[in-house]
Amino acid sequence: MTELVLIRVSGTDKPGLTANISAVLAQYGVAILDIGQAEIHDTLSLGILAAIPSAAESAPVLKDVLFKAHEMGLSVRFTPVTPESYEHWVQAQGKDRHIVTLLGRGIEAQAIARVTAIVSEHGLNIDQINRLSGRVPLESHDQQTRACVEFSVRGPVEQSAMRAEFLKIANELGVDIAFQQDDVFRRNRRLVAFDMDSTLIETEVIDELAHEAGVGQQVSEITERAMQGELDFRQSFEQRVALLKGLDGRVLESIAERLPITEGAERLISNLRAFGYKTAILSGGFTYFGRHLQQKLGIDYVYANELEMVDGVVTGRVTGTVVDGQRKAELLRELAQRENIRLQQTIAVGDGANDLPMLSIAGLGIAFRAKPLVRENAEHAISALGLDGILYLLGYRDRDIL
Repeated sequence: MTELVLIRVSGTDKPGLTANISAVLAQYGVAILDIGQAEIHDTLSLGILAAIPSAAESAPVLKDVLFKAHEMGLSVRFTPVTPESYEHWVQAQGKDRHIVTLLGRGIEAQAIARVTAIVSEHGLNIDQINRLSGRVPLESHDQQTRACVEFSVRGPVEQSAMRAEFLKIANELGVDIAFQQDDVFRRNRRLVAFDMDSTLIETEVIDELAHEAGVGQQVSEITERAMQGELDFRQSFEQRVALLKGLDGRVLESIAERLPITEGAERLISNLRAFGYKTAILSGGFTYFGRHLQQKLGIDYVYANELEMVDGVVTGRVTGTVVDGQRKAELLRELAQRENIRLQQTIAVGDGANDLPMLSIAGLGIAFRAKPLVRENAEHAISALGLDGILYLLGYRDRDIL
């Protein structure tokens, strides 16, 4: 009768470890039903679920594995597995899988404890834990450091309730926690659409224009209320643009040249391009500045508002269709069709209330350093890291990134 044995090998990682152990099993015609390996700080843990055929007795097999492990300076443990236990494990395949991504400038034990406690309370099993970020020097004080741990979990769950709990502890601990279904679309995103103001750049362009026009305070107040969702975007936009009437159009170039690019934006977009993604700016701001960023960052598409000028002077109006929240969602759909992809393969990133429509229909909607209203209503949020933290949500490791 076939015997099932779980073989667990641990010790200092070295070349040939797996080859030597599996070679011993091969001599006896052993079938490998499952195998997994993890390495932490040069210490390896190898697990093999072995089916030892009835033609071979388990004692000689395990004895030879033990000798080989001892010869290599490794520890080994053997655990018998019943057929009933194995069948239960087999039947568990096909259950829903999700990815929990924990991001921050650094990761403390408290964050791991809180995240895994929530996972456990919801009855989910953790199948795998991986560190996606690179190795950080012990005495690093760089405010630009990044830390990310990814958990692969299995089992049915009420997603909205779990996201709400993760958001609560993320706010308490100053970290970001993303929870997304691990399906084919997660591994096959193709288009990323960005809001521009306070997302790709760390300012609101209309506020910069208003400052030049001497109406900065008035416009800033309207902008803030619109981003918080207190005002209809289209109406507030028309009010703000009207206050710019008479502004000399030559100031646009100087403003464009000094726009502060958001942390991680250049790193994110250069890597997205290298990985074959298409990128777009869908902005309630102005086309002039969107095109400036398009050239600077290498963006594929730009849709924004055209600021009307006559004889080089701003008229206080825009031409064409105003790009508000609903228009952003429409444009995302149109771009998905143009690229011949599904909406589930799109990513949308924004910070304001007018970004919520596109965040809600994208396969992955991310509120970036967003207002409270947006963080609470978006499925995913990043506030602790720069824009390049999005690469972790896509499953990329630092070693994969340019």
